[in-house]
Amino acid sequence: MDNLERWQPNHDFHLENKQGEKSTFRVILLTLFMMVIEVGAGLMFGSMALLADGLHMGTHAAALGITLFAYGYARKHAENVQFSFGTGKVGFLGGYTSAIVLGIVALLMVIESVSRLITPEAIQFNEAILVAVVGLIVNLVSAWMLKDSHHHHHDHGHDHHHDHSHDHGHDHGHEDHNLRAAYMHVLADALTSVLAIVALLAGKSLGWVWMDPLMGIVGAVIISKWAWGLMKETGHVLLDRTEDPALRVKIIDAIEKETGDHVVDLHLWQVSPHKKVAMLSIVSRDPKAPEHYRALLPDISGLDHITIEVHAYEA
Repeated sequence: MDNLERWQPNHDFHLENKQGEKSTFRVILLTLFMMVIEVGAGLMFGSMALLADGLHMGTHAAALGITLFAYGYARKHAENVQFSFGTGKVGFLGGYTSAIVLGIVALLMVIESVSRLITPEAIQFNEAILVAVVGLIVNLVSAWMLKDSHHHHHDHGHDHHHDHSHDHGHDHGHEDHNLRAAYMHVLADALTSVLAIVALLAGKSLGWVWMDPLMGIVGAVIISKWAWGLMKETGHVLLDRTEDPALRVKIIDAIEKETGDHVVDLHLWQVSPHKKVAMLSIVSRDPKAPEHYRALLPDISGLDHITIEVHAYEA
């Protein structure tokens, strides 16, 4: 047997988003540039507000670095056979990690805000407003750069058929959780800037100094909600939780109603955005080849690498 290629599946399921990777890199550069400017200005003019926001920009760049690392790692190891189903889940892992970082940021915001409610500190309103406005502009530009990259990604896959009925296809992905995490970091920063501007203007004009820490708590609650939503979505995929019960029913009905055989075991999980893997065990009084059962399955977009095991029924 010289040519076994058509029976050997390709496990390159990683989500390729070159535009998203480039945009993330540009946003990191922009963030680091602003960090240097703000830290330098803070040291030069003795402004703690500028210095603090500059250091915050540094942590923001580090968080975005998680997204960039995930892209590079997934691409580098896309064909590494040690990853049983490729590196399609690396993006989910990057998104999950970023969600945890967002949650930690929200917690720190609450701690700092409560501390300032209990023990108010003097605020240099003009400098603080300037910093918040500059931060908002940078984050809006960053958000625009990342949002435009949502439409430039796709999954990898190839067609193969063999005795265990593996099938691969090419499908355009519609959700890059890795990029979404970076986008949420930027939006979270933009939100805190908007809330800070509102609070600082109220504090300056009305003397409501309590508005600043109160808005910090409001922002933390919203960011926590975003982080929890992203953590749930990515966590379910990482734990191989099936989010589509209707698909399970569709697969089982396609086999059992047509043949009278029984699907005694079905595993269905996601290996990349819009790419799922299925493994079936069928018990039959009149067993057929796996290809027979594979042909009965409906054409389901994104369902790849289907493995069918057939067992003869013994009374």
